[in-house]
Amino acid sequence: MLRIHFTGDDLPRTRLAEGPDAMWEGLLSLYRLRRPHGAAVFGPWRRRVGPKVPESTRMLTDLVPSTGYAVDFLTPTTTSGTLRDGVEALRGTRSTRLRGDLAELAARHPGRPLPGWFAGLAEGRTETLGRVADAMTDYAKTCLTPDWDRISTEVRHDLALRNKAHAEGGWPEVLGGLHPSARWSYPVLELNYPADHDVVLDGRGLVLQPSVFCWGAPVTLLDPELPPVLTFPVAHETRWSAAAGGQASTGRSRAIIALLGRTRTHVLETIALGACNTTQLARRTAIPVPTASHQTKVLREAGLIASERESNQVRHTLTPLGAALLNGSLLRPEAGGDHR
Repeated sequence: MLRIHFTGDDLPRTRLAEGPDAMWEGLLSLYRLRRPHGAAVFGPWRRRVGPKVPESTRMLTDLVPSTGYAVDFLTPTTTSGTLRDGVEALRGTRSTRLRGDLAELAARHPGRPLPGWFAGLAEGRTETLGRVADAMTDYAKTCLTPDWDRISTEVRHDLALRNKAHAEGGWPEVLGGLHPSARWSYPVLELNYPADHDVVLDGRGLVLQPSVFCWGAPVTLLDPELPPVLTFPVAHETRWSAAAGGQASTGRSRAIIALLGRTRTHVLETIALGACNTTQLARRTAIPVPTASHQTKVLREAGLIASERESNQVRHTLTPLGAALLNGSLLRPEAGGDHR
């Protein structure tokens, strides 16, 4: 469980990000690159960029294991969120920060072999840190830049929704709707998290950063001394998944629409982009709650989604059959082959 503790000074100092943050997208995309979760959204991107990943990315994956803790210094705070400013801030990381994060990485992943170049980084050697910064630049330019317009559109669309929520209901409306697991009861925001972790804002406020490559639970920095930021999954619609797949994805979407109908397809794709309850689903798809409830009933009876009661609400998730339909393996004649 993640608990973020506010004071009376923190809400006025809390703010939504201005746009996407290239360093957070870079770090989180490294998880998506190596893990199967979110195949309906990231599968086409993984298949497209996988063969092009620069060899230097190995330095980044040494710092970002496929699960669990990754070093805080790869996501420095910048005003602009651009790759250039993020990499420049990375190059200026203090040696104490490097040593502390590397020690934390070793402690949280016991038994994981440490590459020899970590010694130079822990000593704060400029050339070693420069190689890490260059690796992030090369990785982002190869794997993220071609899709950056779509990433930016998704993040800005999410921010527009959050700003609208703030205008209508203030910070309680925003914080309570950040994620399906969000529970806001002043002065504490609780969210699902892989481990127990408390963030005490102590008057510093909080930056709320939507991210395309954040999947599942929101993430934050481990070190409580760093500027507080909460990175959370964007309220996906269908643009990223459709655009990332190119023509094949567009044709597949048309086939699914012909099979299920446009509204039901939109509901299914929205659930695939993140578990949600019926009210959240209605908000994300811009349909009335009774319509959302009816559509989930039909999809559940077809075995495409599963619905589980949590407290007084029902949470909807995609089933393997639903994922197979969205990925196209049920729509292609060669469905029995390996389509990885």
